[in-house]
Amino acid sequence: MPTLRVELFEGRTEAKKAELAQALTDACVAVLGSSPDSVEVLFYDIARRNWATGGVLWSQRIAAPESTSTPAPEPTPAPAPNGRPES
Repeated sequence: MPTLRVELFEGRTEAKKAELAQALTDACVAVLGSSPDSVEVLFYDIARRNWATGGVLWSQRIAAPESTSTPAPEPTPAPAPNGRPES
């Protein structure tokens, strides 16, 4: 009997939790050979003030302004079939 513990930030809808519970149950049936009735999914809604990553509470995190984000580097062109870079 697999019991899956799912910890999420609070705020997910009951419909989304039901969808996830069904997907996790289906995965246990397919991978572990469990019967659907034996799979238990426990949801734990955690307030952002009760969860920290890297020593910072999620309730205290602010989104970085998009203007300060570093642009992705330009891709390096692939060599042509003759081994020379295309011009």
